Amino acid sequence: MTAAERKAIRRYYKQEAANKRKREMYYEIHRYGCDILQGNNFISTKAYVQHGSMSVNQHCKSVAEASLRINKRLRLNGDNRELVRGALLHDYFLYDWHNREKKKGERLHGFTHANAAFTNAVNDYDISEKQKNIICSHMWPLNLTKLPRCREAWIVTFADKYCSLMETLKVHRGILKREPVRVKIRKS
Repeated sequence: MTAAERKAIRRYYKQEAANKRKREMYYEIHRYGCDILQGNNFISTKAYVQHGSMSVNQHCKSVAEASLRINKRLRLNGDNRELVRGALLHDYFLYDWHNREKKKGERLHGFTHANAAFTNAVNDYDISEKQKNIICSHMWPLNLTKLPRCREAWIVTFADKYCSLMETLKVHRGILKREPVRVKIRKS
């Protein structure tokens, strides 16, 4: 067997392992969040832009996946059910914050959307105390008064910051707008 063939075989098995991890992650998210994922209000979040070209729906799923990855990789022993449900509902504010008119005296979206998400989540789903804390505290440290009080809230808060950064830098791309990448070449 040649070196190139060995390399191709290693690449194949590495890809198969990655595909298996993806399937396991997908299973976990659907196992614990099936009712949320199939809810009409959650489905409607596909129409709202979160960061860049990423919809709120895609962002919440990315945060759920990142939360599970962080929990597993760092061996933090967080409750996967709480992580998934809290991550899926952390931005459940149900409006497009880019086009929404502010009411008189209303603060910036970053300060208020966690409360809107919390209210909507409590109205639509039966959520635990940990999930309530995840939703209310995910904007820490912007909201200094809403401190994450459980391991799962810290994990989702960190995963949200990571995913938001990747989406803003367009490392993670959504499907709302497909813009070609243009490279400018300067002539010397």
